[in-house]
Amino acid sequence: MRQSNKNSLKTPATRFLDQRHFPYEIYECTGEIEGTAEFMANFLGVPCYEVIKSIVFMDEKYHGYMVLQHGDQTIDTKLLRKILGVKSVRAAPYDYAHKWTGYEFGGTSPFGIKANIPIYAERTIFEMESLFINGGKRGVNVKITPDILRQIGVIPVEVSK
Repeated sequence: MRQSNKNSLKTPATRFLDQRHFPYEIYECTGEIEGTAEFMANFLGVPCYEVIKSIVFMDEKYHGYMVLQHGDQTIDTKLLRKILGVKSVRAAPYDYAHKWTGYEFGGTSPFGIKANIPIYAERTIFEMESLFINGGKRGVNVKITPDILRQIGVIPVEVSK
């Protein structure tokens, strides 16, 4: 595992965290990188449960949402649809996800996104001591406490299958 110097690696996500004086540790994987939670968990040497995925969804009216989920769990879109009060919800295509977040697939972070879309997180994420989440670039993760998610207004939900 390579812990990076905060000053040497800047992304919109780390700049967001720095501007708000939120504490974090940054980890960077170089070389061949798979954009999966399992890959990052193996690289970080932690259970996949501690690596949090950031997934962008859209409803039938093309409104965007982000959902944070444990790396070893999936999102029940029927539950998500009910929570959002929409007719349908699906993973957002690249062009919409990129427009709303500014991030490439595999590098999506809830920090420093371009649009003001609501962010939801599986309720159990808030019970963790710490977690690893994308730092705004494929292969870059930040270790944070769930309190940071609370402070930026992330909404707890139960959407696991």
